[in-house]
Amino acid sequence: MDIRPIWITLVMQETWRIKLSGPIEPENTRELLLQVFENKTKDLGIFLSYYYKKQGAVTENVTLLKPPVFRNQFSGQVSVKFDLIFFNACLNIHEKERDQLELSFEILPENAEILITGPYWPEREMDEI
Repeated sequence: MDIRPIWITLVMQETWRIKLSGPIEPENTRELLLQVFENKTKDLGIFLSYYYKKQGAVTENVTLLKPPVFRNQFSGQVSVKFDLIFFNACLNIHEKERDQLELSFEILPENAEILITGPYWPEREMDEI
């Protein structure tokens, strides 16, 4: 019998939609984006926590690392920095680290939303024998 391992890679790329309260004016998309990253830090922390849940961490205090870079009027890249919080009461663990990620954004004026896409992280599953 011939036994070969099978490698399975799952795609991990999270997206998050942030609903805006009013219409989006094309001439002030930069200010709108900066305002969202300033006011929605808790939502962004939840979004980024999906990337670190297997490590047992949550993210907090998400802020811009540098100004957004626009590819066009409604999309681009933004770098964020944040705190990674590792907490486990049973093991008496409460540690804090800093990390950063590059995110993509797309402003959707017709839906009054901003779509934020995290990085692509391939994930390996268990090997099959």
